[in-house]
Amino acid sequence: MVTDMQKLLGASEEDDEEEMDADVKEEDDGHRRQNRGAASGSSNDEFMFQQSSMQDQQVDTPGGSRRSRPVEEKERTKLRERHRRAITARILGGLRRHGNYNLRVRADINDVISALAREAGWVVLPDGTTFPSKSQGTKPAVVAGSSGSHMAPQQSSPPALRVVSSSGLRSPTTELNSCRMKGVFAPTPSPYDLPQTQCSELVGSVNKADGLVGCSVDVINSKQILEIPPNMTEQDFSGTPYVPVYVMLPLGVINMKCELADRDGLLKHLRILKSIQVDGVKVDCWWGIAECHSPQEYNWNGYRQLFQIVRDLNLKIQVLMCFHECGGNVGDDVCIPLPHWVAEIGRTNPDIYFTDREGRRNPECLSWGIDKERVLRGRTALEVYFDYLRSFRIELGEFVEEGVISVVEIGLGPCGELRYPSCPIKHGWRYPGVGEFQCYDKYLLKSLRRAAESRGHPFWGRAPENAGSYNSQPQGTGFFCDGGDYDGLYGRFFLKWYSQVLIDHADRVLSLAKLVFFDSTCIAAKVPDVHWWYRTASHAAELTAGFYNPSNRDGYAEIASTLKKHGATLSFVSGEVQVLNRPDDFSGALGEPEAVAWQVLNAAWDTDTPIARENSLPCHDRVGYNKVLESVKFPNDPDRRHLSSFAYSRLVPALLEGHNLVEFDQFVKKLHGEAVTDHHHHHQQV
Repeated sequence: MVTDMQKLLGASEEDDEEEMDADVKEEDDGHRRQNRGAASGSSNDEFMFQQSSMQDQQVDTPGGSRRSRPVEEKERTKLRERHRRAITARILGGLRRHGNYNLRVRADINDVISALAREAGWVVLPDGTTFPSKSQGTKPAVVAGSSGSHMAPQQSSPPALRVVSSSGLRSPTTELNSCRMKGVFAPTPSPYDLPQTQCSELVGSVNKADGLVGCSVDVINSKQILEIPPNMTEQDFSGTPYVPVYVMLPLGVINMKCELADRDGLLKHLRILKSIQVDGVKVDCWWGIAECHSPQEYNWNGYRQLFQIVRDLNLKIQVLMCFHECGGNVGDDVCIPLPHWVAEIGRTNPDIYFTDREGRRNPECLSWGIDKERVLRGRTALEVYFDYLRSFRIELGEFVEEGVISVVEIGLGPCGELRYPSCPIKHGWRYPGVGEFQCYDKYLLKSLRRAAESRGHPFWGRAPENAGSYNSQPQGTGFFCDGGDYDGLYGRFFLKWYSQVLIDHADRVLSLAKLVFFDSTCIAAKVPDVHWWYRTASHAAELTAGFYNPSNRDGYAEIASTLKKHGATLSFVSGEVQVLNRPDDFSGALGEPEAVAWQVLNAAWDTDTPIARENSLPCHDRVGYNKVLESVKFPNDPDRRHLSSFAYSRLVPALLEGHNLVEFDQFVKKLHGEAVTDHHHHHQQV
């Protein structure tokens, strides 16, 4: 324990002994003052009892003086002090690593309290005097389960994530303390978090099966488009770092013939975006469109027309290379399958697709087991990806060279995200099921058996048999439950192999992408927010998705290092706005979107990997936008870190109508660090 403390604090044992001796002396003095105070303020019987106890503890010395306490008591005090310092050291180490607190090496508990108080908006003077800052207002907070008349003033309302729901579920804060969890820094309560009454209205109006995966606008109803509460304190983002804003174009902007679906309508919408200073757009480039009919026969005509329109408007482009199908997930309003020639191969060799324990194939994307297998008309999957990227670079190179294309995001799995397709709706998965491992095609099983044999345990060459089904919960399985097989010798072997396949796939594809886009064009990879069951020990949903991230291991550090190796940006799909809309869903599923986000961000920051972000669900209201701003701007970060860009999902007519456009315009200005006039407040005054 002392050794751990020395490693974290960098203090020598001699220094600790000196400080502990001083603490012991102070404690002795404190005991004497306490005894004197107790004697003067107690009854005669209590005074006599204390005197008798003191006589039993004191020892006569030759000079007639008395030692206040024996040596054994001092040793016990030193042990207690060592224990206290070791705990403090671990707290400080976690805050430095995960919380971005600027704490000195010899920081003590006072420094920790001061840092937390300053982050909460308090002013802490060097002498310890603490008081609220002038900008810190008071807001009434509704006590859970009480009527609106029982109001108590508080410094700030708790975030929606920590609201106790009317259904009687425990708050996430309570459950957070009752389970093992990483020391990940989470942001402070925000003035943009919804009061409980509004959260309840939102939850009551939305179906739980929708909106948790994908980005469908159909999920949004009138109750989700909220006005800003009158007593909300707006945060001033003027002067903050400039964050470029991109708007994702509709999924079907290019049809299956590789033509612009609605040129006039698109041009109208792009001009509106340009008028409010949006930096650019994000475009999906579908493998199933560009290489639809025959291998290595590419058609980029529609994308060329689109890019020319965007260039003429002096906008930038982020391109997402989509090696997956569109359709079948929430938010997919068009159907774009994999290329026809790939589907023909799949009919004779279905093992090119990811496969679950029941043998069901998922044609959403190709299995990573064929990355080096020549099963695609004489080519490996890696060669197919490389040829596609190279064709894009040759045919549309002018937009790359002119800087119109600023980022090329490489699709690495389903929905373009780096993950296994562990939660397919088409196979019956519904939130918040843990999902299933997707490693039962013959190529991945061969890889697993080879890994088990090289480890010296051939009988480990199989997937877990007690991991439940798609809609199981962790405690209902023998693998994911507390103390389950996931943390045994076989479980750790399997999960390490399973996650390593994911990391190796990202490493190979990104290395090829870097060969193609060797110039200044930035490449990126998308990492999803798998937040349900995060507040359990196993993090089951993350494990089936390929993130080996139980409570005793950091599963995102190696991913961030892989992206850093290739100079790629980590594009994170955030889910904080979902917390505002559906707090009960996350409480029941022990989900923690903010904690996942901060763990991923810290992993990227630790490796100096650039970070971009996009929202998983659309929002058109001030509350949602301000929640996004906090996840992009990090107003309390002393290092003024910020994201490289933000992509808004997604361009729909409702975004550009009336009040919604005004709110989005202000949102863009705040991301740009500009001063914003509060039109809502002005309207109220009028």
